[in-house]
Amino acid sequence: MRPLVIKLGGELLEEPARLRTIVEAIAVMASRTPVVPVIIVHGGGREIDAALKAAGIEKRQVDGLRVTDAATLDVVVPVLGGTVNTRLVAALNTAGVAAVGLTGADARCGLSRRAAPHTSADGRTVDLGRVGVPIDQSDARLLNTLLAGGFIPVVASIGIGEDGQLYNVNADTLAGHLAARLGARRLVIAGTTPGVRGDDGATVPLVEPSGIERMVANGTATAGMIAKLRACEHALARGVDDVVIVDGQDGAAIEAAAAGDLPGKSTRLVGTALESRSGAEATAASGGGAPRESNKC
Repeated sequence: MRPLVIKLGGELLEEPARLRTIVEAIAVMASRTPVVPVIIVHGGGREIDAALKAAGIEKRQVDGLRVTDAATLDVVVPVLGGTVNTRLVAALNTAGVAAVGLTGADARCGLSRRAAPHTSADGRTVDLGRVGVPIDQSDARLLNTLLAGGFIPVVASIGIGEDGQLYNVNADTLAGHLAARLGARRLVIAGTTPGVRGDDGATVPLVEPSGIERMVANGTATAGMIAKLRACEHALARGVDDVVIVDGQDGAAIEAAAAGDLPGKSTRLVGTALESRSGAEATAASGGGAPRESNKC
């Protein structure tokens, strides 16, 4: 059975109530028959910010992207791969879910290259430092072995280079990469907002490939949302059936998306193969206007 990839925004894993909602939803998924293989990818931005402040290290971002020098990476790795990952894995196992904590460095499942310099909105060229982009040569064997054994891999968004250099990797980007690499049927992106919003502030139920390009081209999407949309685009172009962006504070919405349904408030993104039959629906739903980005997931 084709797996499901779920990306969890770090803001869902900080507070006990939100974490409990996530864990309960995943426990429901794990109890269903037939069992659907699940991979979880997570971030942890706000906890990284807090740890940087405590360490006296300046937070640097450009267009929503974290500039990661050596000192920042030394904070990112233990927060993502240690504190956040272990907390989530412990909560899942306590709930009876057989979860295994990983980073992209494990068995090189998140093999990455250094990200190219970023051109900012004001025209500057910025070296993002030790920020990585996953590559096709990443090794999926460990993930497949865990899935075959009935485990749920929980992957912190840290990458590794061919030379062993660790990288800070955008969690949406890693989730999209793994969804494509593993032939997932669906990628679910869960944050604190129910999808992509249109000009009127309402959630747009459907976005097709041309809609993604329109959002990027007309400046509707900022750099942080562009990374999310490009991750969706990558997954869809490589065989993932669809991507659903949901509010991770709503356990029922996560459960519905995982079951193949569409929550009442969510955005579904489809690939080229589905665009022809869903284009009319997308146009009607968006009112003909360009969608605008939701908050980061």
